[in-house]
Amino acid sequence: MTESDPRRAWMGLLARAKGVQLDRLWPDAPPPFDWLRRPDQGSMMVQGRAGAVGAAFNLGEVTVTRASVRLACGSVGHALVQGLDARKAERAALLDALLQTQAHDDLAARVLKPLRMAEAEAREARAKRAAATKVDFFTMARGDA
Repeated sequence: MTESDPRRAWMGLLARAKGVQLDRLWPDAPPPFDWLRRPDQGSMMVQGRAGAVGAAFNLGEVTVTRASVRLACGSVGHALVQGLDARKAERAALLDALLQTQAHDDLAARVLKPLRMAEAEAREARAKRAAATKVDFFTMARGDA
């Protein structure tokens, strides 16, 4: 994500994180909040594009959980996470709301930075596994004319 939209970046990071990671990195009791939308489970259609530029086509459905909260200070947080983890959706929505308050710097250091590092390490490990299976094909020119 771009630096010009930090909220989009942290919401994506929270959505991609595992629920146990969020619990481990933010074990604090949640602040007082009101539900705008309690965790609600459903499905969404995922679309793809041929060659990333072609016409969109329906790839299939994915199960999601969404939640929305409002903190006592008025900050609103939303979450849409893949799967049926209501606790993860609640935690992600609370973190989204808190990251819009004065607690941002503390939470960015305690939660977002470790999540970014873990995601980068996982991406690097996947790239190494893929590189290990890479086959280089080449053509040899024959010396006779």
